[in-house]
Amino acid sequence: MKSRLHAHVGTIRQLEILLSVHDKGSIKEAAKTLFLTQPTISIQMKKLSQAMGATLFNYTNRQVVFTDIGLELVKTAVEVLDSFARLDMAIGNIKGFKSGTLRLAVVTTSEYFIPHLLGPFLEQYPDIDIQLNIGNREQTIERLKQGVDDFYVFSHPPTDIETEAIEFLKNPLVAIAHEDHPIAKKKNLTLKDLCQEPFLMREQGSGTRYAIEEFLKQHQVNLNIKMTIESNEAIKHLVMSKLGISILSAHTLLYGGQRGLVRLPIKELPINSNWFFVWSKAKRQTLIASEFLNHIESNGRQLLQQEMVKSELAYTK
Repeated sequence: MKSRLHAHVGTIRQLEILLSVHDKGSIKEAAKTLFLTQPTISIQMKKLSQAMGATLFNYTNRQVVFTDIGLELVKTAVEVLDSFARLDMAIGNIKGFKSGTLRLAVVTTSEYFIPHLLGPFLEQYPDIDIQLNIGNREQTIERLKQGVDDFYVFSHPPTDIETEAIEFLKNPLVAIAHEDHPIAKKKNLTLKDLCQEPFLMREQGSGTRYAIEEFLKQHQVNLNIKMTIESNEAIKHLVMSKLGISILSAHTLLYGGQRGLVRLPIKELPINSNWFFVWSKAKRQTLIASEFLNHIESNGRQLLQQEMVKSELAYTK
């Protein structure tokens, strides 16, 4: 017996609105993105919920939290809209151009170099739309579980989800301090020297913090954590203000600027890790996603590696 559920899941526009509410996390932000009023968004979501005969999301501390049924509908909405995107691309290819939407979810530190990958790609395919979501490691893992994006960028991909991945760039984590900090004047520094200074740490759920904590376990030492901050840029400015030292990805210096900052020559550092492009095995790859993957492997990886070498931030033991 054929399912008649498709007769109840709403219009294509309602599915677009649903995805925007999910991605933005609020009615207000979805309204801004879609250039609609908040009441319009609310009405359409109410109609969709009624059509499904189930609550799609609730409000917790003023945040939109999707129900299990809501998350399943989000996955279906992605598949439906991807089908139209593939049709659009197929028609576009027949007409001699490529178009469509590429969805990326990346951890915060990778936001420094992702634009340098997207720039050349968009020059080649100017009619492509990009949807870029930036979050910490835990938030990006949650999006991977939901399967709403084409690719995910991690320095430490999760091992409990069925995925495929390519390693494409080194991600050395280095110690930084203000150039006038007393520790910056010392030579032959060790990890013990670092542990004596006020340390500025990324938040729980951050990939950088995860790597630092694993590194500390291996060396059986503890840092003198004075502040926990949810932003690489905020940490850099606090270091510039001589409020402590930190360990961050070298990419935050290469692409984000390093005015007044120096890299500390700690014997045990850097913490060597790599960046990975990850995608779900369960999600069918769109034509434009395949094109982007080819771009990463053929041009993007080499471009970023060259920039790392030029900056003298690439480091191998």
